[in-house]
Amino acid sequence: MKQVAVSTSPAEAGHYGITVIILAVIAAGPVFAQSFTPETFSGLRARSIGPAVTSGRIMTIAVDPSNHAVFYVGAASGGVWKTVNGGATWQPVFDKEGSFSIGWVALDPKRPNIVWVGTGERNSQRSVAYGDGVYRSDDGGRSWTNVGLKSSEHIGRIVINPKDPDTVYVAAQGPLWAPGGDRGLYKTTDGGNTWTQVLRISEHTGVTDVVVDPRNPDVVVVAAYQRRRHFFTLIDGGPESAIHRSTDGGKTWKKVTTGLPEEQLGRIGLAISPVNPDVLYANVEAANGKGGIYRSSDNGVTWERRSDYNQGSMYYGDIFADPVNVDRVYVPDVVFQVSDDGGKTLRSLGTRNMHVDNHIIWVDPGNTNHLLVGNDGGLYRSFDRGANWVFFENLPLPQFYDVDVDNAKPFYNVYGGTQDNYSLGGPSRTRSEHGILNEDWFVTQGGDGFVSRVDPEDPDTIYAELQHGVIVRYDKRDGERIGIQPQEEKGGTPLRWNWDAPFIISPHLHTRLYFGSQFMYRSDDKGNSWKIISPDLTRKIDRNTLPVMGRVWGPDAVAKSTSTALYGNLSAIAESPKKEGLLYAGTDDGLIQVSDDGGGHWRKIDKLPGVPADAYIARIRASQHDAGTVYVAAENHQNGDFAPYLLKSTDKGRTWKSIAGDLPARGSTYAIAEDHVDPSLLFAGTEFAAYWSKDGGQHWLKIGGIPTIAVREIAIQKRENDLVLGTFGRGIYIVDDYSPVRVATAATLTAAATLYPVRDAVLYVPTLRYGLPGKAFQGEMLYTAENPPYGAALTYHLKDEIKTLKQKRLDAEKEAEKAGKPIRYPSADELRAEADEEPPAILLTVSGPMGTPVRVITGPIAKGLQRVAWDLRAPAHQLPPNRPRSELEELFGDPLVGPYVAPGKYSVTLSQRVGGVVSPLAGPVTFNIVMDPQGVHTVAEESARWQFQEKLQALRRDIAGSLELANSTSTRLEAIRRALDATPAAPRPLHDQARAVQRRLSAILVELQGDRRLGARSVPTPVAISERANNISSELNRALARPTTT
Repeated sequence: MKQVAVSTSPAEAGHYGITVIILAVIAAGPVFAQSFTPETFSGLRARSIGPAVTSGRIMTIAVDPSNHAVFYVGAASGGVWKTVNGGATWQPVFDKEGSFSIGWVALDPKRPNIVWVGTGERNSQRSVAYGDGVYRSDDGGRSWTNVGLKSSEHIGRIVINPKDPDTVYVAAQGPLWAPGGDRGLYKTTDGGNTWTQVLRISEHTGVTDVVVDPRNPDVVVVAAYQRRRHFFTLIDGGPESAIHRSTDGGKTWKKVTTGLPEEQLGRIGLAISPVNPDVLYANVEAANGKGGIYRSSDNGVTWERRSDYNQGSMYYGDIFADPVNVDRVYVPDVVFQVSDDGGKTLRSLGTRNMHVDNHIIWVDPGNTNHLLVGNDGGLYRSFDRGANWVFFENLPLPQFYDVDVDNAKPFYNVYGGTQDNYSLGGPSRTRSEHGILNEDWFVTQGGDGFVSRVDPEDPDTIYAELQHGVIVRYDKRDGERIGIQPQEEKGGTPLRWNWDAPFIISPHLHTRLYFGSQFMYRSDDKGNSWKIISPDLTRKIDRNTLPVMGRVWGPDAVAKSTSTALYGNLSAIAESPKKEGLLYAGTDDGLIQVSDDGGGHWRKIDKLPGVPADAYIARIRASQHDAGTVYVAAENHQNGDFAPYLLKSTDKGRTWKSIAGDLPARGSTYAIAEDHVDPSLLFAGTEFAAYWSKDGGQHWLKIGGIPTIAVREIAIQKRENDLVLGTFGRGIYIVDDYSPVRVATAATLTAAATLYPVRDAVLYVPTLRYGLPGKAFQGEMLYTAENPPYGAALTYHLKDEIKTLKQKRLDAEKEAEKAGKPIRYPSADELRAEADEEPPAILLTVSGPMGTPVRVITGPIAKGLQRVAWDLRAPAHQLPPNRPRSELEELFGDPLVGPYVAPGKYSVTLSQRVGGVVSPLAGPVTFNIVMDPQGVHTVAEESARWQFQEKLQALRRDIAGSLELANSTSTRLEAIRRALDATPAAPRPLHDQARAVQRRLSAILVELQGDRRLGARSVPTPVAISERANNISSELNRALARPTTT
């Protein structure tokens, strides 16, 4: 049997066997790509660390009309979430589907388990994600079917015919960044099996909203929406934006103009009053300030302008009618607006302690004081019509643009900037048994958060940026923020900052910073002063000369260039870690510029092979291993091109090759990272997933444990070998200790078993902030993100699953059946052997500094990579037979665990037990248990504690054995006495002897476990030996301190 132990000790081979790794990389070559499959590292799964302290943009809410405790929310980026208990708990129900961006969720009013989801956010803002059509679930979100319109990309609304729920209308906006696609109003009459486009305007114009008269569902009113966005501009309307009305279910249409603006229109939101369906409302965007709130009293035939209120419909634009008051309408905006007079006047709905930028509202038809509101900060509820709000702080939906890590000990921190919800910092893990809580996070900068960077020599100094290059230097010690953004010189050229302006700390000097507008800036004093070290590095294109939708638009176009950065700016910068002053700059208009001399001279690269000329340069990463090697992630989604563009140069950008390999064709690339030990191990973040490549980008495999979500940035915590992923809609994920990916070779994957290196484990006592594990008494709404399992992570790989005799027989029977051969019936001996077989097991034996085994841990027997944790404890003391723990003991009692071991050098071996026979597979692999760097105890104290604990556990075992023997003897003696009583001829001395023995046993049991007869009557009794030993053990259970004399 071929067995592999990859490394012997961290000390002997760098922290993770670097020598072995390099040899493995050289030896593996192309063979590895053949062995590397999606299942290879399925045991290495990313874990979410949240946060939910700020949630994320909620675009849609759908409440079960028959049970208001059941509802769904759809996130702009983050999928669909369901609650069945009014928001106490949530379940993501859309994580495995093809999209994560949600435009609308609708429930069948008669069969609320039928759920319709339109994918692709309906706003036209710069960070919007795209979808892949319409989905339907018939089982309340447990499973989904994509029912079509896959190239619609953005769904504005789904409306179900209230009289015939198999008839459904979908308002398809169509692609935001390109012409064509599934665009217009679509109708199905068979529940989504087939679709008919009942209204088509043009390749540039879709439908953003639709309402149906509930009295006569053939009356349909829609809002056509012409718009286009690119990196350089937005046109949010045009001559084709309009209201159309049909009275025959979409067979024919009439454009409605009476009472509406003559100017070009933009986005239009529609609402029909459930109280009086003749009353419709429209939130109209129009050129020249002619937009506003419009009302129709004749079912949409004619309209009247009620007010000039319009809030910029690119990001808002909807309107919602109250379910019981025909004159009350709700208008989402930065601050939610409400009108009680049919749109004539509007006032704030109420904003106290509530996030801004609102998008959706649900009004309880049975109690219109009860509201649910979705906005950029998440989900809120009010029971007093907006006077006070409850925040659902258990939906982890932050959209991270960027992530970085520090080197804090024992656990590092993670930093990043989020859309709409600040720049944040928080722990990668905590000491708490509760996990990572919302209160563990803190704000480093306000606004929309972007780049965060930590001073590598001063972890209390964090640079945090909000939009358009507004950056601060944040001091974690006292919370002070000081602005350090470079300013244009008097009379100088106006600066053009990217929405997500690039910023780095030099890998050569921690006080040196680089920052980019259209120029590159350098500071050598932590941002206190700056100097320009480049000319304008962009193409210097006048964006107003560029055609959009086939023409050049004038300055009065609807919302022209609203919420776009000034075109022509730096989007990515990097400095080579191997050569000081070797700088790279990427631009939003597709250039890369290179300087070999710290900015003195620049070389322009105006074309990357296979990449559109004006593609956005998302990331540049200079290699940590070779001065000439540099990586680029480019993306072109805002030109309607979703292909992945990853490139590598080994000559400072003079020549390039694609390393996109076999990445999916649909999925823009935002991030690229190179392993700090193995230059062939790369990581990529795309629109829908994160990937790793073991062969320099030829082949890529998806990283497990992450939902379908965009991964915008990747950071590596080198000390811990952790991969940190910043997602755009689901917070931050961490792959803990990914070193097995680096170490794996064809040999380790084809060996019967492989035991991988073990990271040093920190010995500390987990805390209980709330007194009990889990959520304690805090209720289900307490948000907790999981810590990695406490202790030492033991990782191994099995080439094949270890199977029982029965499993082997069943496999043989399947093969015979498949081959058309008769199935052999097992013999009686074989069946008997199956019944008597001891279950197979994987055993991980941990030995202490002296080589003595201290713990045996069982692990999964399935094939592939597996990871289990040893909690740094000796075996738990076992309860006496027939002594189960009570419910109160389970709730309040100490866990049944053994004592913590002492710090020192340990080893682990991998074995299998098959047929009752234990045989070695791999190992030993050594690792260290180290003291908590923030702890107060010395190694000597820990050694003394462990020696005491060993003696204590031996005593407890002796007491337990004595109790078991005394109790079993007492039981047998009772049987003897009953037999004597039933035997008339039994000599009387035998009776006397039995009673004497019973009295002696009773006295022994009182000494061991106390006098339960008196204890039951609350009579004070001496402390029993077992109670005293158990009390000592319990006191030490959550302590590393030397035992006291008490």
